[in-house]
This record gives sequence, structure tokens and C-alpha cells, in this order.
Amino acid sequence: MDSNRGAVRFTLGKQSSLAPDRPADGEHVYENEDAAEGIDPGVRLMYLANGGDLEGIRELLDSGVDVNFKDIDNRTALHISACQGLSDVVALLLERGAIVDAKDRWGSTPFADAIYYKNHDVIKLLEKYGAKPLMAPMHVQYAREVPEYEIDPKELDFTNSVEITKGTFRIALWRGTQVAVKQLGEEVISDEDKVRAFRDELALLQKIRHPNVVQFLGAVTQSSPMMIVTEYLPKGDLCAFLKRKGALKPVVAVKFALDIARGLNYLHENKPPIIHRDLEPSNILRDDSGHLKVADFGVSKLLTVKEDKPLTCQETSCRYVAPEVFRNEYDTKVDVFSFALILQEMIEGCPPFSGKQEHEVPKVYCAKERPPFRAPAKLYSHGLKELIEDCWTENPTRRPTFRQIITRLESIFNSLGHRRRWKVRPLRCFQNLEAMLKRDNSNLGSRSSRSSASSRE
Repeated sequence: MDSNRGAVRFTLGKQSSLAPDRPADGEHVYENEDAAEGIDPGVRLMYLANGGDLEGIRELLDSGVDVNFKDIDNRTALHISACQGLSDVVALLLERGAIVDAKDRWGSTPFADAIYYKNHDVIKLLEKYGAKPLMAPMHVQYAREVPEYEIDPKELDFTNSVEITKGTFRIALWRGTQVAVKQLGEEVISDEDKVRAFRDELALLQKIRHPNVVQFLGAVTQSSPMMIVTEYLPKGDLCAFLKRKGALKPVVAVKFALDIARGLNYLHENKPPIIHRDLEPSNILRDDSGHLKVADFGVSKLLTVKEDKPLTCQETSCRYVAPEVFRNEYDTKVDVFSFALILQEMIEGCPPFSGKQEHEVPKVYCAKERPPFRAPAKLYSHGLKELIEDCWTENPTRRPTFRQIITRLESIFNSLGHRRRWKVRPLRCFQNLEAMLKRDNSNLGSRSSRSSASSRE
């Protein structure tokens, strides 16, 4: 049967995801006189697909009706069943040779329709048959709605790209500059939770401008795969740095801690406050000047946004997470808890509870245990140990704010710097004294020689 015969429009049920006018359930509309006399077999196929009549569909297909029949809008029975979320009908049509990526007059595919109507079982089935997304979940219909930060994916050159962190960031070249690109893979484009997290991260990044927070450059949201583009910091993250260096000198650890605290204070004093929730060494990057920047806002959230479900260890590293996060009862003080663990790690040279498996650590924190202080007490002088203990105390309300933490760290840093200067000055004084004695001895020798010569005369 001729698949191009359909001079009718099927409008019963959900319509194309890209149709400019997307009405609710309607009635059949026939656009020629012949169609009015009797329902076209191809349209009958679409009607049965809309109603989920498997037996009727089989009979029609067995009688020779084209499984890829198109109506006047180029919609197929697969488009209809994908919109309706009828996975059993979709499976039957695919088995009978339905074109998985057929496009309607607006360019929408069954896969795009299934994504739009959030029919997850159908999405998985179409993916199994090789369907590829044509549009991103954040796709807009009109050019004026495209975000200002939108980057044309053709401008991103991945020719010599390398992976920065497994499955998350890659290096790319954008307009002659190296950048870091976080990509939402095509295989998760239909995962509503991941798409929502991507949207939330974008919303946060647009609000952030601070020297101690990684700079957001733009994003790809109008095509798949969607991407977030940020500045690239070639010196890597704090985690890798600590693995190479081990324990840091207190003055260096405090200097780094000030960078982290300033970045977090900026986030927390945002209106509304931004909670990072995943503060750990691998999410803190080093710039060319040796300063640190807070990065990766994949699980961050605005304080005013009510979270539907608690965070899990699959979403973040449990080793640095405050116990109240897993109860879904928390505020900005969870970042203070994580900060304390990072500061102690810089002094100790090893991650908190490094002898335990990561999934065991939250239970230890809930039991009110904290990582032991094994380094010499002098490395925690000038109130450094007390600051760490205040930051990871069990009661979040008793933990200091980052503004208070910065004040205390600056005092500690000045004390450590003063001690360093005190150690240098005696050495310089000794060197100066030694030089003076050498000059005096030299002068004394010269006078003695002149005196001897005068006596001989």
C-alpha cells in the first residue's frame, strides 16, 4: 500500500512535541471528501495504535497496511504510540519494521515525543532500537527564548580532548581557549532526575561570580548532548595535589583554607544562600597563581528549594558529608562540616577515616566520632585545632559561619607568619654580626701591620 497516500490528519490524542499549536485530545479531522466516506486503513492503524489495540494492529499489518503510513503531518503510528506511552504497541510496531527515527512535519521523532511526554518505558525501548535524541530537554521553540549563555556546539573542538575527571569533565578548545566541558550523556537525556539536576546547576552557575569559585562560561542546551562549559584550571584539583605532597605545612594549609572559606562564604551569603553539599578535595581546583577555587555544583541547591529526597552516596563522596545531609534536614552548616574535614586532611596528609570503606564513614559520623588528630600538636597551634573541632561539632547551629571562619583563619595565618619572620631575623642578625667581626678583624690586622713596619723604621 502507498505510504504517501494519507491526505488526512490524525488529531486524536497527544500531538507532536514540536507542533507550534499542541492541542489537548481532539477529534479526527479529515481533509478530503474521500476520507469522509470511510476511514483510510493507514489512519485506522494510527487509531488502533492510539487505543492500544494489539490484535487489531496485527490484523491490519498482516493485511498489508504499511507500518510506516504517514498522515498529512508525516506522523506515523509509532509517533502516536510513543506520545501515549504504550510500550507494548511501540514494541510491536518496531518488530514489524517501523522506522525508529521517522520525522514528522515539524522534525519531531517518536523518541523526542516520548521524552516530551516523559514516557520512560517507551524511551528505553526506543533507545534499545537505536533511537537518538534530536533535541535537548531544554529546547525552546523561538529564537528569542534561547538563553544568552548558549554556546554553539560546533565551536567546541574535542579533537585533542582528554578526560579531566572520570565521566564528568573533558578539556576542549573554545574560540582558541582551553575550557572544561561537563556533558550530560545521551543515555541519560531521558532521566528526569539528571535533567533536573543539570537545570539546577545551570541556574546556580549563572548567579556566581567570585575569584574563589570556578567561572561559568556558557552551556549547550538547545541540542543533544547538553553541556556546561567552565574555565579550565590546568593545575588540577586539591585531591591530586595532596596525594603528591602529603601533609602540608600549617601556613600553606591555612592559606588554602582561606581560599576555600572565601568561596563558600560568597555562596552562603548569596540571596538566597547556595549550599554546595559536595565539598571535597576533588571539587576544589588550583589556578595558575596557586590559589584554590570551589567547583562542581552538580548537587548544589538554593536554600529555598525544598529537596524531594535525601542525598545518596551515589551522588557524592560520603567521606566528607555531614550526617544531617542524609536525613535531608540541613542548611549551610553542612559545608562547614566538610570544610573542617578538608582542613584537617591538609594537616594530617590523609583523608578522614582513610582506613574505613567510604560507605562506612557516615555511620561513624552519626555515632559522633571524628577523625583523630595524629599530627604533632605544634602543627595545630594558634587555635587551629579548636577551629576544626568547632566546625565539625554535632550540633549544626554551634558551627561557625564562614565569615567567622575567615576572621579566625586570618588571625591564625598572621600568627604563623609572625613566627616565620621571628625565625628568620635571628639568622640574619647572626650573619650580620659575623660579617662585622670579619671586617673588624681585617681592620685590626691592617693596623697591626702598619705598626710593625713603623717600628722597624
